[in-house]
Amino acid sequence: MDLVTEWGPLVLAMLATGVFAGLMAGLLGVGGGIVIVPVLDAALGTLAVDPAIRMHVAVATSLATIILTSLSSARAHHQRGSVDFIVARSWGGYILVGAVFGAWLASRLHSNVLALIFGSVAVLLGLRMLLFGGRNPEPAREIPTGLGIRLIPLGIGGLSSMMGIGGGTFSVPVLSLLGHTIHRAVGTSAVFGLLISVPGAAAFVVTGWGDPRLPAASLGFVNLLGLACIAPATILAAPWGARIAHRLNARQLNLAFGFFLLLVSGRMLLRAL
Repeated sequence: MDLVTEWGPLVLAMLATGVFAGLMAGLLGVGGGIVIVPVLDAALGTLAVDPAIRMHVAVATSLATIILTSLSSARAHHQRGSVDFIVARSWGGYILVGAVFGAWLASRLHSNVLALIFGSVAVLLGLRMLLFGGRNPEPAREIPTGLGIRLIPLGIGGLSSMMGIGGGTFSVPVLSLLGHTIHRAVGTSAVFGLLISVPGAAAFVVTGWGDPRLPAASLGFVNLLGLACIAPATILAAPWGARIAHRLNARQLNLAFGFFLLLVSGRMLLRAL
């Protein structure tokens, strides 16, 4: 009974978090990490997990769940023809390399620095979506080339891996700026989430292996209890979010994403300051 009392609220919180994260993944093309990471960090705090590794566990577990969320979300969007595989093939390798580099760099930067970077970028992107969303030109027939363009997917992969998110927070506004419709930007970003979460989660498994401070049921920094609770809920809810996304027009979806980004950026900036 004590075990139920101790773990019951945590399990329920993780299940609810998974449902909301899945809806966000399908609706906005984000991997849900923006929701999962802070909730898991708080939940692990109630279990007296060492603060020095608590964010590591939250970020790693978030990335592990995003693997399954991205698969479910990408499949749902592909069925509606909203995944741009030309972009996915052209940018995929750079995003993966960026994700690996970001996971390495994250362990060497203070969390407040990461929060400040993320919050500053997110508020600019959110304002752009609110002010100019729904007014994009027709999707480009070819992706722009050049060193500058290659740095964009590298940055998306790196920043997303550092924050434990699936990449939609950055890739959806960027693809919109490059002329892609919001629906195709959301669908394509779900594919990017897979390329970010797989190497990111694997890196956290390796770097956390055998750490004596880890909570029970952990594989490296990935907590298997959190994964078992959150992943099924995200898989279930991601197609619901995709269906909702395709019932909204471009302006409504841009407004939803813009407000979402401002909410996230505000939380991040408050943490950094």
